Amino acid sequence: MTDARSRQADALMEGLQREAGGRLTIFLGAAPGVGKTYTMLSRARELAKQGVDVVVGIVETHGRSETAVLAEGLERVPRKRVAYQDRWLEEMDLDALLARKPKVALVDELAHRNAPGSRHERRWQDAIELLNAGIDVYTTINIQHLESLNDVVHRITGVRVSETVPDAVFDRLRDIVLVDLPPRELIERLNQGKVYVPEQAAQALQAFFSPSNLTALRELAMQTAADRVDSDLREVQTARGLPGVSLRRGVLVAIDGYGQSEYLVRMGRRLAERRGAPWSVVTVQATRSSGGQPQELDRAFALARRLGGDTAVLHGDSIVDALLDHAQRSGISAIVIGRTRERPLARMFNRTLTQQLLQRGAHYELTIISTPEARARSRRGLRAIPALISRSDAWLAAASAAIATGLGSLAERWAGLQDLSLIFIVAVVLVAARARTAAAVLAAVLSFLAYNFFFIDPRYTFYIGAWQGVATVMLFLVAALVAGRLASKLRMQVVALRAANAHATAMQGLGRRLAVAADEGQVVRAGQEAAKAMLAAEAWMRIGDKQYAHDAAPVLDERDLAAADWAQKHGEPAGRYTDTLTLSSWWFLPIRAERGALGVLGLRVADGVASPGAEQRRLAEAMVDDIAQAIVRTRLVSDLETARIGGETERLRSALLSSVSHDLRSPLAAIIGAASSLDNYGAAMGEDDRHSLLETIRLEGERLDRYIQNLLDMTRLGHTGLTLNRDWIGVDELIGSAVARLQRYQSGAKLRLAIAPGLEPIWVHPALLEQAIFNVLENAAKFSPAGEAVEVEAGLVDGQLRIDVRDRGPGIPEDERGRIFDMFYSVERGDRGRQGTGLGLTICQGMVGAHGGSVEALPGGDGRGTTIRITLPLIQP
Repeated sequence: MTDARSRQADALMEGLQREAGGRLTIFLGAAPGVGKTYTMLSRARELAKQGVDVVVGIVETHGRSETAVLAEGLERVPRKRVAYQDRWLEEMDLDALLARKPKVALVDELAHRNAPGSRHERRWQDAIELLNAGIDVYTTINIQHLESLNDVVHRITGVRVSETVPDAVFDRLRDIVLVDLPPRELIERLNQGKVYVPEQAAQALQAFFSPSNLTALRELAMQTAADRVDSDLREVQTARGLPGVSLRRGVLVAIDGYGQSEYLVRMGRRLAERRGAPWSVVTVQATRSSGGQPQELDRAFALARRLGGDTAVLHGDSIVDALLDHAQRSGISAIVIGRTRERPLARMFNRTLTQQLLQRGAHYELTIISTPEARARSRRGLRAIPALISRSDAWLAAASAAIATGLGSLAERWAGLQDLSLIFIVAVVLVAARARTAAAVLAAVLSFLAYNFFFIDPRYTFYIGAWQGVATVMLFLVAALVAGRLASKLRMQVVALRAANAHATAMQGLGRRLAVAADEGQVVRAGQEAAKAMLAAEAWMRIGDKQYAHDAAPVLDERDLAAADWAQKHGEPAGRYTDTLTLSSWWFLPIRAERGALGVLGLRVADGVASPGAEQRRLAEAMVDDIAQAIVRTRLVSDLETARIGGETERLRSALLSSVSHDLRSPLAAIIGAASSLDNYGAAMGEDDRHSLLETIRLEGERLDRYIQNLLDMTRLGHTGLTLNRDWIGVDELIGSAVARLQRYQSGAKLRLAIAPGLEPIWVHPALLEQAIFNVLENAAKFSPAGEAVEVEAGLVDGQLRIDVRDRGPGIPEDERGRIFDMFYSVERGDRGRQGTGLGLTICQGMVGAHGGSVEALPGGDGRGTTIRITLPLIQP
């Protein structure tokens, strides 16, 4: 039930993602001339009659009058003129079409290659940008332009189509319209000049437009349309939760970079498409030199990414183990491999790749695909043998055998050694440790021949006179081959581990730098330094609208900035090594987060350096992802700190309002009552009574003045965002000032001070901290019984200043000690009871908290009273 709901949710999510952008409608045909553009224009005119906003982005009529008539009456966006090699070319004005933003845009010939200097290299990329902008796109394409069918079309027609469209574009379509025409009718239209001019028509009939070719292309077009309809049906059934829906089974395509990689990628894409399954392309590299041709692997990986597949480079000594481990981790059910170059000896012992996969991959479907190149290679088997080993490895094997022969002669003559086979075995092992397995095998054979020729009787001939000699040389050959194989295997493991370790070390180093980065600027600097060190590239970064450059600021021209803007806006790579704005000399990677692109990273390598390989691309993409996460983290930390400061400020302001409503009421009531008594009964009062009332007005006025001054200080503190005007002040001076103020207002209060000698001055806001200590002292004096002294103790504990104020009052129950700092609670109870004074512990806590300290309530020393402990960090300016 859970899996069914998960699949239903995935299908619904995919449907919502498609609905989020524009909808793509493709008019698919088997060949030029079947009427795709005509059908598209007819549909567009029907929509225009229904009131739909339809605009012609670009339509190619190819001189056909009936097609031109249908295009009349529809709004057109003027084409853009592009200068190229002393002539002007007309292309679709993408920016004008985006600014116009119609409901439906007509974009003819999806596989068209744009003029050099355009934003995108291909027209299908323009269509993707229109879809991302929320514009529905109607477009046309012939089946031979589909990327995954490129090899199939070549085998059918003998023509290699250069302008292709990735199959991933079809994943965006909402509707597909098959425009079909029987081959006879199409050939008749060709003869009538309705497709090409007469000269071109005659050539086309002899080549591409033969009846057999058209029939095969027609079948491909129908099959593609049927597959898309079946895919839509499966998604609808899954979204509705209907039973009987087959699970999506992953397809893994394994390539080796030896002449059939791109063919396997296309076939794997077609197989995955028919099953509606995700797919990926991998290669296994044991050493840097044994992983096929790097350029071919890069092209195959680039093709896989264009077709919508994932790519990965696996490291391991055993190809079978690496493939099966990856398949198990990734949920793969089908493995596609090419026809392997099987050696007779390996086939005899069931050690070929195919045989091992069949034996060990019982839970996987294995598809073996042969190519014309593989069949041709099998016919050239003998000629291909020298290619298994390079010239330098061959010279190394020969030199090792010669050196071993010389050392054997010296050892036999001067040291009297009889068994010299170990010298040759050591030579083979040394070759295997420095070269590939083929070089080790060659060294073993040459050493075997040299050992037989120079040291086995009869000497200087390959004839062996005794059976013991035959056994000796044969065992030597076996030992040399085994030792060479083991040494080569160990070397491959070491190289693979070095490659994986280099990647992990690079990412670990970047991770450490990003982990300690406190703000966005430090994150950017760490990323730029890592890019320069790991990728040997000049780095330029822009986060939002702010630009960063490593060392001297690089100069980016208009083409570079246009590529950077496009990559940041659309969240896709652009510039060099991509298919978008390729005239730029920079490779721009978007720094993506969940809510869109945060910025863009630009990398520029030296002009003589080849395009980055798969490992470098993976490293760059991983670096960009880590940089994006670090930027998100720093922004989150900044937002949390801002929220904390805002909350602290609001809490202080709320406490001040509470103090205004409570603490100021008592002195105001006393002043008003004393003044009213003087006004009404002053003449009848004696001198002592009048003096007593005036004294009450003075004392309560001073008390009110203290409150107002404190309110002003705290209001300024909150208004400036808790920015403190710090200054140096001695601890004894600070406490002494608070004690002197208390004794002026409460002359009967007794205090006992215990300030540790030698305390250095502290860097604080003197007025605020003195007021906080005064509030605590006043509160303690009010609650202490008459005749009992309030104890004040100050000293350093664990590198912090601690001030303890102890009273001899009734104390605070343990379950209420943590609540007395709450302003709503303290208004009614605690220090704000009938004898409540000052702004209370809530305001005191705010003052001390502004300095990074803390205030807590603890029980008294001997079980009586309460201890208010103030702890302050010793901050340096």
